[in-house]
Amino acid sequence: MWSNQSSIDGFILLGIFSHSQTDLVLFSAVIMVFMVALCGNVLLILLIYVDPRLHTPMYFFLSQLSLMDLMLVCNIVPKMAVNFLSGRKSISFVGCGIQIGFFVSLVGSEGLLLGLMAYDRYVAISHPLHYPVLMSQRVCLQIAGSSWAFGILDGMIQMVAAMSLPYCGSRTLDHFFCEVTALLKLACADTSLFDTLLFACCVFMLFLPFSIIVASYARILGAVLHMRSAQARKKALATCSSHLTAVSLFYGAAMFIYLRPRQKRVPSHDKVISMFYTVLTPMLNPLIYSLRNREVMGALKKGIDHCRIISQH
Repeated sequence: MWSNQSSIDGFILLGIFSHSQTDLVLFSAVIMVFMVALCGNVLLILLIYVDPRLHTPMYFFLSQLSLMDLMLVCNIVPKMAVNFLSGRKSISFVGCGIQIGFFVSLVGSEGLLLGLMAYDRYVAISHPLHYPVLMSQRVCLQIAGSSWAFGILDGMIQMVAAMSLPYCGSRTLDHFFCEVTALLKLACADTSLFDTLLFACCVFMLFLPFSIIVASYARILGAVLHMRSAQARKKALATCSSHLTAVSLFYGAAMFIYLRPRQKRVPSHDKVISMFYTVLTPMLNPLIYSLRNREVMGALKKGIDHCRIISQH
C-alpha cells in the first residue's frame, strides 16, 4: 500500500507564510521564538544536570519536559524555515512519515508527563514526609519512562496507519508540517476507521492526564487551604501556578485542534493554533519554570558567576 504516487513524489506543504512584508516579519519572529526555545530548553537541561540542588523529582521531570520541547521544536521549525527560504515547499513521503511519528510521540509524551507532574506536586504538598519514598528515583524513572513509552507507541500507531493509506490524488497539504488530520484529507480511500482510531488515541492521550491533573489539583487545593502558615501556602501556590500555566497553554491548544468535529475544522485556524503549541509553548515553558522559580534562578546566577571567574583567570 506504500507504493502509490505520493510515496514517489512526496507532498507539498503550503506553509503558513507568504512572501509579503507582513509575513516576512512574522517569519522572523517565529525564528526568534525558535532560537529562544532552543537556548532556553538547552540551558534549563544543563542547569538541572550540573547543579546538585536541582537533583530532585520535580526538576528531573522538568528536564524531561525541556527535552521533549527541544525535540518538538526541532522537528517542525527547521524544515518549515528551509521550505520558506528556498521556496520549494516539498517534503518526501518518508520525511513526512518521520515528522508525523516524532510529532505525535512528543506531543503524547508531553501531555502524559504534564499529568504525572501534577501528581508529583500533589504528593509533595499533601504528603511531604512520605515524599522521598513515594517519589523515589525508581518511581521517577518509571513515570518518565511510561510517558515516553506511551507517547512513542501512539506516534508509531498513527505514523504506520497514516503512511499505509493510498495517496493518489492531490499532494498538497494545507499546513506547515506533516500533520495527520491534514494528511487524511488527501487519502483516496475511506478513512473513517482511522478517524475513529485517531479520535480514540487523542481522547486517551489528552483526557487521561487531564483527569489526573484535575484530581491532583483538587486535592492540592484542599491541602493548601488547611495549611496554617501563610508562607507555606504562598510557596505551594507559586510552585503549582507555574505548572498550571504550562498545562493551560498545552491542553488548551491540543484540545482545540484534536477534539473538535472534523467538519468544524478550518485549516487557517488549525495552522495558527498548531504554531502556538509547536513553537510558542516550547519557548514559554523554560521561561515559566525559570523566571518564577528561585532555585533555577539561583542555579543560573551561580553558573554565570562561575563562568565570570573562569574568564577572569
